[in-house]
Amino acid sequence: MKVLLIGSGGREHALAWKLRQSPRLTALYAAPGNPGIAEEAELVALDIDDHAAVRAFCLEKAIDLVVVGPEAPLVAGLADRLREGGITVFGPSAAAAQLEGSKGFTKDLCAANNIPTGAYRRFSDAGDAVAYVREQGAPIVIKADGLAAGKGVTVAMTLDAAIAAIGDCFDGAFGAAGAEVVVEAYLDGEEASFFCLCDGTDVLPLASAQDHKRAYDGDEGPNTGGMGAYSPAPVMSEAMVARTMEEIIRPTVRGMAAAGHPFSGVLFAGLMITAKGPELIEYNVRFGDPECQVLMMRLNADLLSLLHAAATGGLGDATAGWRDETALTVVMASKGYPGAYAKGTPIGPLPESGPGTKVFHAGTATKEGTLVATGGRVLNVTATGASVSEARARAYAAVDAVDWPGGFCRRDIGWRAVAREA
Repeated sequence: MKVLLIGSGGREHALAWKLRQSPRLTALYAAPGNPGIAEEAELVALDIDDHAAVRAFCLEKAIDLVVVGPEAPLVAGLADRLREGGITVFGPSAAAAQLEGSKGFTKDLCAANNIPTGAYRRFSDAGDAVAYVREQGAPIVIKADGLAAGKGVTVAMTLDAAIAAIGDCFDGAFGAAGAEVVVEAYLDGEEASFFCLCDGTDVLPLASAQDHKRAYDGDEGPNTGGMGAYSPAPVMSEAMVARTMEEIIRPTVRGMAAAGHPFSGVLFAGLMITAKGPELIEYNVRFGDPECQVLMMRLNADLLSLLHAAATGGLGDATAGWRDETALTVVMASKGYPGAYAKGTPIGPLPESGPGTKVFHAGTATKEGTLVATGGRVLNVTATGASVSEARARAYAAVDAVDWPGGFCRRDIGWRAVAREA
């Protein structure tokens, strides 16, 4: 099969690496890609915002499957434009991608289908939102309604922080994404990420992970796109997975189909495991980043066959196997991230991948033969082990072998699970 992979981050490098292992793969293209993806795929100079150009490329190369990595092209309708040209796509329609593209849409879907989630209100006026927050008190959660690269959510522990977050949204800190704000109840518990493949009707549970959103050790500092992750998440016991499927995932898939927006692709549920059980924080309509990296390290199945089955309505008989090991990834980011940071800082030769270790590229480029950092999150140093402690020790040993003075990372990824093991 000929495959076109859309995207340029660490998630897409992990997908390219796993797709390359499929015996069914005959050609793998990536747009725009990065230097790590270039080791697995042929990079093509496509503007992924030019849907007509992407479709023309697919028709010219007789692409059998397009895998869309990031959320923005899905929300913008790339999958729709490709399907109109008869091209098979892994990823939801723009209408179904509202599950990530609009926090308010998802909350309304939850309300209509009795899906457990925090109580909420939607606001298009800052004054009304502030009045509601004063009435409810803190802690409380403020969310920009639209896509904000993982940075539009504020868990406000004080009223002042909540009011400031509302001001940021309506003052344009997140562009059009903040034109509407969702204010929701603070949920107390432990977060987990849970992933499923969907083909519009059938659902295949994949695996769990736990992300680390805050920039600094001890879960301090601002929210980021993710500073590290590990899989599986111990909090997602078999019983908790079963409840998540029955109370959250299946009602969502049924609700989307009933609304005329059948969901096809990967459904990523951000959960809070509370005293009452699993509650939905938010949905994403693509693999997580950096959760995808740890999932791909553990997946013991043909990724290409699974994605193709999801894209063609064939998940009914599909199965996914998983290695028993834990996988853990540490994100190395440019100093200053998620605020202002320098671009173009040089990175020395990366450590060789060995059994159970892999460095995935995210925001990198090659300039005059030297690897340089071009983004906020730059490298994903990933390792497996018999336990979280072992995987973490291997990952940080590889981190310490990276020569990049312009970068930093958290040193406590997996701390909850390590404490459990101790």
